[in-house]
Amino acid sequence: MPSASALFVFLGAALVLAAMPGPGLLYVAGRTLGGGKRDGLASSYGSALGGMVHVAAGAVGISALIMASAQAFMALKLIGGAYLIYLGIQTWRSAGSFADLRVEQDALNPWAAFRQGIIVEATNPKTAAFFLALLPQFIDPARSVTAQFLVLGTISIVLNTAMAVLVSYSVAGLRERALRSSTLIIRLRQASGALLGGLGIWLLLSRKPA
Repeated sequence: MPSASALFVFLGAALVLAAMPGPGLLYVAGRTLGGGKRDGLASSYGSALGGMVHVAAGAVGISALIMASAQAFMALKLIGGAYLIYLGIQTWRSAGSFADLRVEQDALNPWAAFRQGIIVEATNPKTAAFFLALLPQFIDPARSVTAQFLVLGTISIVLNTAMAVLVSYSVAGLRERALRSSTLIIRLRQASGALLGGLGIWLLLSRKPA
């Protein structure tokens, strides 16, 4: 475990960072706009599991190896970015294809959203960079580095997931009110598709951290 003072400071920093609108929260908001609260919550939990992939990898040094390899970093960017763009295109194209939006909402498969959340977060090299940049600042080298990395990473993911769930509930409330207007919900689905596609493009264009 990290020292009590380091843990206290880290909690404050992690809470502030979790509340900042970033790609993760935007992704959950986009999924919620497109498919409702159940879709958004499933994406939140999937993203949490995908984030744990980076925590586990960082704890054993794999993330550091990836960040040191231009080829591995580029591969993650291509996979993650292309997948987000694919989801964005699919969401946009399906925006107006349902005559009864409430039936469409009930037919959503939460496991699909859960799997998508895992893939999107696990293939995001920015998440690996975040953990490698932030967590070592709060680790005591005199103690087990692996255990401290796992503890701090898990805390960060729990806070991020809690914020994503809050965003999902908030956006879902707006979406429920919009269901009275088929035109508006179609525009919201198109917006969610554009948001997902934009995140994919941002990921593809992001540079490898120095």
